Amino acid sequence: MIRIIIVDDHVLFREGLRSIIGSDSEFEVVALAGSVQEATDLVLALRPDVVLMDFYLPDGSGVDATRAIMAEYRECKIIFLTMSEKDADLFAAVRSGAKGFISKNVPISKLLIEIRAVQNGASALSSRMTMRIMEEFARTNPVEIPQDPRLAKLSGREADVLKELATGRTNQEIAQRLFLTENTVKCHVHAILSKLSLSDRKSAGLLAMEYGFVKNDDRAFVGENLG
Repeated sequence: MIRIIIVDDHVLFREGLRSIIGSDSEFEVVALAGSVQEATDLVLALRPDVVLMDFYLPDGSGVDATRAIMAEYRECKIIFLTMSEKDADLFAAVRSGAKGFISKNVPISKLLIEIRAVQNGASALSSRMTMRIMEEFARTNPVEIPQDPRLAKLSGREADVLKELATGRTNQEIAQRLFLTENTVKCHVHAILSKLSLSDRKSAGLLAMEYGFVKNDDRAFVGENLG
């Protein structure tokens, strides 16, 4: 059974959604919340599998709640269920650690499918949203592969992962930043180590620093995390 908390500032909406979702024996709605503080307190106390999160709340945003939750309970899978169609809201939600961003106009059957998918390790993003995220990532995080025979073996995505390794981030953190699954990141890390004939992540991170994958301003942070 998938345990769910619904966070929305409209009482009728969250009560109605609880009734609909709760009618399916595969799901259990364990609590309802209407604010950032209430959502954070309930999630950390009850440890649900999935949280359906509204974007705009009376005392802040769903992003604020997601960050607070993820800081203490990283296993939680948060799906934004919102009327917002703003790219900025989508990017903020994903960067905060959310696994999905779904319109409130979605049919209930589709919503349940997406909840199951997220619970099983997938993300819940439309093709348009995925494309916008990829475009934004390419615009703000260009990675140029230096002209070196060893590094030429890497694919573009492996270069992205190598850059993240240099910061000392975990596979889960890299997955969130690059909008990948954790298993995909693990595969990329294995491929990087194999192609570059390296023994561990630290060696890969140091190599990335050597070849300028990390800006000088970030070197102190990098050294601390790799050390």
